[in-house]
Amino acid sequence: MRATREALCAHQLITWRGLGPAAALALCRAFGSFEAAFSEPLATAPDPLRSALRKCRSAARDPLPAVLTAPEVFLLALSDPDYPALLREIASPPPLLYGRGDPLTLALPAVAVVGSRHASGAGLDTARRFAAGLAAGGFAVVSGLALGIDAAAHRGTLAAGRTLAVMGTGIDRVYPRQHADLCAEILAGGGALVTEFPPGTPPRAGNFPRRNRIISGLSLGVLVVEAALRSGSLITARQALDQGREVFAVPGSIHNPLARGCHQLIREGATLAETTADLVAQLGGLLAFKGAEAMPAAATAGPPAGSEAERVLDAMGYDPLAVDTLVERTGLDAARLTRVLVELELSGRVENRGGTYQRLP
Repeated sequence: MRATREALCAHQLITWRGLGPAAALALCRAFGSFEAAFSEPLATAPDPLRSALRKCRSAARDPLPAVLTAPEVFLLALSDPDYPALLREIASPPPLLYGRGDPLTLALPAVAVVGSRHASGAGLDTARRFAAGLAAGGFAVVSGLALGIDAAAHRGTLAAGRTLAVMGTGIDRVYPRQHADLCAEILAGGGALVTEFPPGTPPRAGNFPRRNRIISGLSLGVLVVEAALRSGSLITARQALDQGREVFAVPGSIHNPLARGCHQLIREGATLAETTADLVAQLGGLLAFKGAEAMPAAATAGPPAGSEAERVLDAMGYDPLAVDTLVERTGLDAARLTRVLVELELSGRVENRGGTYQRLP
């Protein structure tokens, strides 16, 4: 497990009966950190939480759930420097993220792709193609691991980049169960699974609307592919608008009930999306200031000698090159290469020119 003392203190507060996520967030804001809630004078705590915090402080610590001791598991507390910068901006950020896989996936500039669980064949194909195009353009793709469009978006990303699945359960539960293989593929491809819910949390109905704010909160923009007028995808899109994110919608036939939600979003001001270029053109400018803020500090430093970034720059020369060509020249797999290219783009050493990459002087 990769976790700071701060994250472990957050876990203790969240899982203590009588406290929970909202109380843990309030305590963090009152004390300045989750760790300080266990050491600073109790009088600093808000009055309604003081009694429960006193009991939490004096109780013997329960052993961590076994899943949290696994080496591929990570915990990120709100006050940790590696907590996703965009997610920290939302009105009610999760006080703690439980994750499996590579936490650096959360630092990549991301776009959410969401839609109906009961999508048409054409809708599934559209989601896969958009996700693959976004991954090739340097974005991580975020979705909710649900049936239908979510699963198609995750799978469409796997060949070209990294995907991030936001779960409505504990990190030790897979819902729906038939997506156990998909979770394994996401992890094998360098992606990550994340949730705000402690281990053991089952798939309760109320968890999924809460999960949706994380999907949009992690992303620069949200693309909706097939959605009914009353659907979780529209909830995600409206949360994205509230968070100041860009919203895109794929239009469809006027005879398709699953197109009506997308058409309603377009009427409300969402950008009509026909190709990946529609998203990249609008979101590309945000990479300059949002992406640099979201990437770890190491990603903005010059590439050290012998690093993968230096290898990529040496392989590029100064002519525009496609990702496939760079895969051949560098020997890096597509997912790893995409991450390195994004880091170089954010540090001003490479420019993405409609799917090809140009080294800058």
